[in-house]
Amino acid sequence: MKVIETGLKDCFIIEPQVFGDDRGSFLLEYNKKEFQEKTGFTGDFVLGNQSTSEYGVIRGLHLQRGKYSQAKLVRVVKGKILDVAVDVRKGSPTFGKHFSIELSEENNKQLFVPRGFLHGFSVLEDDTIVSYKCDNYYNFESEDGVIYNDIDLNIDWKIPQEKITLSEKDTKLKSFKEF
Repeated sequence: MKVIETGLKDCFIIEPQVFGDDRGSFLLEYNKKEFQEKTGFTGDFVLGNQSTSEYGVIRGLHLQRGKYSQAKLVRVVKGKILDVAVDVRKGSPTFGKHFSIELSEENNKQLFVPRGFLHGFSVLEDDTIVSYKCDNYYNFESEDGVIYNDIDLNIDWKIPQEKITLSEKDTKLKSFKEF
């Protein structure tokens, strides 16, 4: 496993080694010991989620507050997304900064998003399947977020405005300043 800095403190790109032959391929998706040694993350993933989406869907920007805060390890099983992390940890040297990366079934990259970050993604191909592990359980009352098109964050989601699809909940998220 290769761990690459993103420029955001504690947020990493994970590149698993892929082994292939005439039968197909194999990759080790996660190894707790190696992951901890290379990232410094000492938590345990306790929840696994998977979503299926069509081109143009944007999910996010979301987070869980307080004791329900979550770190995530995100990967694409099928298709392609633009994955986005925004550091909202007060006092962090990268507070208010964001990082984005294409994750796909072809590149097998993963993104580790630590606690205290907003997270979201745009779907760049139809029938995309995203899988992610979380180190804490979901709590409805702790859910929060920032609108995808916040003027201060100025994130390029790589989707034309007329093709964007949002959930009703995501259309009502607040601005970064309000957050």
